[in-house]
Amino acid sequence: MLRASSAQAGRSVPCRQGKFADLNAFISQTLTHRNGVPLFETDGQRDTTRFTLSKKNRLLAVKDNIVTNSLPTTCGSGILRDYRSPFESTVTDRLRKAGASINGKTNLDEFGMGSHSTNSHFGPVRSDCFEQRSVGGSSGGSAVAVAARECDVALGTDTGGSVRLPAAYTGVTGFKPSYGMVSRWGVVPYANSLDTVGVLARTAKDLFRVFEQARGHDNRDPTSITNATLQRMKEGRLRATVKARRSGSFRKMTKKLRIGIPMEYNIEELDPGVRQAWKNALEFFQGLGCTVVPVSLPNTKHALSAYYIIAPAEAASNLSKYDGIRYGTRNKSSDSDDDILYSQTRGDGFGDEVKRRILLGSYTLSSEAIDNYFIKAQKIRRLVQRDFDRIFSLPNPLRPPEQFDLSDMDESILLSNKLGPSQVDFIVCPTAPTLPPTLKDISKQTPVDSYMNDVFTVPASLAGLPAVSIPIRIPANYQISEAPAFAGIQIIGQYSDDRRVLEAAMMLEEHPEAIA
Repeated sequence: MLRASSAQAGRSVPCRQGKFADLNAFISQTLTHRNGVPLFETDGQRDTTRFTLSKKNRLLAVKDNIVTNSLPTTCGSGILRDYRSPFESTVTDRLRKAGASINGKTNLDEFGMGSHSTNSHFGPVRSDCFEQRSVGGSSGGSAVAVAARECDVALGTDTGGSVRLPAAYTGVTGFKPSYGMVSRWGVVPYANSLDTVGVLARTAKDLFRVFEQARGHDNRDPTSITNATLQRMKEGRLRATVKARRSGSFRKMTKKLRIGIPMEYNIEELDPGVRQAWKNALEFFQGLGCTVVPVSLPNTKHALSAYYIIAPAEAASNLSKYDGIRYGTRNKSSDSDDDILYSQTRGDGFGDEVKRRILLGSYTLSSEAIDNYFIKAQKIRRLVQRDFDRIFSLPNPLRPPEQFDLSDMDESILLSNKLGPSQVDFIVCPTAPTLPPTLKDISKQTPVDSYMNDVFTVPASLAGLPAVSIPIRIPANYQISEAPAFAGIQIIGQYSDDRRVLEAAMMLEEHPEAIA
């Protein structure tokens, strides 16, 4: 449940829940009680339960753009309001077989397009503790369902931060795996080259257990990482770390770990409370013996612009089939009498934000604009990927190493030797630059202002890297009245280093004074 500040040192007290319907976290639901006890009943203390797939009836909420054959799949859109899938997605099928029970489909920004979960055909998702503030998007329903204890764990999708941002705004933990690690078969696509199935839970340990059951190759998903590649990574560069993890010696390795602080993320607009939470997380890792060093990601400043060219372009292509004939609910009062077959169906079926992105994507793919926009955005994406490959000590198993031009690097970064700057195991940075904005402020924002919420999450998405957001307590002297007492902090790792990223998160959340 969303947490408020507690007078008890090192503890957080859950906010008491009213009616679940007021949150609008679910679009469709099957279970509202467990063993006859309402799910919102708690002992008033921080929840210490653990999600174990070995036991039956562990409740799993599923974002409503992941198909299930037991409940409708609407994507939060009017054009799919009557759709029921004839098949089950791979990820939900695997988790069902592992002992999970799906208790509902969660609300979202329509087709995953939004940062505040306010663009749904079924109405906005609301917070129970901070009613006038954003819950993040687009997986806001999944985050609120976890925070309010309506489920043990929830699935979301993360295209540019849609799992991590809601986690940061609602005080839960959210994980975006490496692209291709979890099958997307049965996920309604927004942007195929970016969409990733993510997980939200109350602890990183829960995330780890669900990820272990959900990951793995799927022949039906062309973007799924192959078994041969997985085996090559296991036998090659990760052999030593896999052996160390199996022997339980990850903690012993922490003194050799190097944590990177990206200089480009320390922006002027960063909220003071978020900055202090970031500093506290870094000090915790230093206390474990880790070395904290500055790193440079020079192309980060272009990442957001590139993302909002690539993602709408792919969305425009994916959504072209929703015409009421091939897919989608057809408008009964069609204007076919005027020789126009489906404009009214698409006009009435899609919301304003989806229409905006379709128009933007269609333009950037047009013959007169594709070279200046879409092609250049893809080049920037490659530069963002190269930046990450340069700073991580582990090589990227999917790409050969490249020489980096030191002239592109921030001049404040020191060189460890004549070959270049220090390389790191992880990056630690804020998930969002500010605390969740108020709904009143959101209503006054332009679409571009809203897109800025993704500035810290988009780079890892463009590079396909694993990233987890953890709620870190904001010191009392930095807290703002009527605002959350926590900030989301990200841990980002090299491609396929998902397990170590989650292990680092588990170590951080075991520090009671740091975690909200």
